Amino acid sequence: MRPNPHRGRVYRRCSCRDDGGKQLGTHCPQLTSGGHGTWAFAVDLPSADGRRKTRRRSGFATKAEAADALAKVLECEHAGIQLDDTETVAHYLSGWLEEKTRTLKPNTVRRHHNYLTNDLIPAFGNIRLERLTHADISRYIAQQQAAGRGPVTLRRCITTLSSALNYAVRTHRLPYNAARFARLPRPARLELVCWSNEEAGAFLRYCHDVDDLLADLFELMICTGMRKGEALGLKWTDIDFALQMLFVRRTLISVDNCHTEFSDPKTPYSRSWIALSRRAVDALRRQRDRQWRQRLATRRYEDTGLVFSRPDGQPLRPQYVLDHFRKLTAEAGVPTTRLHDLRHLAATIMINSGVPLGSVSKTLRHSTVATTVDIYGHLTPQVAQDAVDAAAAVLDDVAPPTAA
Repeated sequence: MRPNPHRGRVYRRCSCRDDGGKQLGTHCPQLTSGGHGTWAFAVDLPSADGRRKTRRRSGFATKAEAADALAKVLECEHAGIQLDDTETVAHYLSGWLEEKTRTLKPNTVRRHHNYLTNDLIPAFGNIRLERLTHADISRYIAQQQAAGRGPVTLRRCITTLSSALNYAVRTHRLPYNAARFARLPRPARLELVCWSNEEAGAFLRYCHDVDDLLADLFELMICTGMRKGEALGLKWTDIDFALQMLFVRRTLISVDNCHTEFSDPKTPYSRSWIALSRRAVDALRRQRDRQWRQRLATRRYEDTGLVFSRPDGQPLRPQYVLDHFRKLTAEAGVPTTRLHDLRHLAATIMINSGVPLGSVSKTLRHSTVATTVDIYGHLTPQVAQDAVDAAAAVLDDVAPPTAA
């Protein structure tokens, strides 16, 4: 059933006032002239308490514009969209974030809060939610680009807004998402800079030579491609030495850089098992022995069950691990790199060793092989060349090639 096109009325009104200061509205005698006043519409709509409420909107330049706006209001009502022309973007975004706090990770909530407080509410907060348009958002993006805002930060900011508006559409608060088709600057693709095999070896040798407390943490990350938070959240109960595998069940995160807490892995696909090489098993056994010595040497040791912890058993602060990694990198004399690049190093070693992309994808726990190809596809041409050369070598043995 379509909405009744005959509901509501379209009329012309103005802002002229009589001698007593009262607005004349639709009773101004000058409305008989074609260019005086503006067009408006009025329609009765149901309110939250079940009673009818008249909704009026004015300021349209033509009768057709007012009629179109009225038709859209009726279509929204017919679709079950909750019309409220008093709610501002600021009020809606604040309520959306409060709702999402129950399900999102703390770091995600904090990031959304920063974008709302510092960017979105100052830019759009006073606009009525239903009047926020694609043009408003496009204008904001252009202003931010002109001001030199980084493309990655700007994209994340608008993505936050789009997520909030998507929720409004799903809950029948808005008919469409004004940010959905926003044209955002595409950030430059981050070039992966990985150590060579020799540089990785030099770093690990240095860590073990100085008997660094985190040597086996870095060894495990390179052997498995685990993310920093996953390795810091690893517990002994997650490891099966007999089967030579571990299970990623949690990640350790820093909240406001002042305390740590456990959170779910990055994606559902991240929560999975990882096979362990002999070298990785040796690293874990060394860490177990080191931790046992720490336990005996510390009077107030707390058994948190963590594989990698402070000498008193408490979780390591992620920022400390980052700072310590940079320090060791400089001392070892190897090129500066990010700690997360150890994950890329693990992938690079596997791919360049001829490991099938499907197996690499499983070890890294990507959602699809396509994700692995998208990130590491530049590494595969030589592997592909080696594969076809190997096939050609087999044929050469049984059927010598014919001269071209």
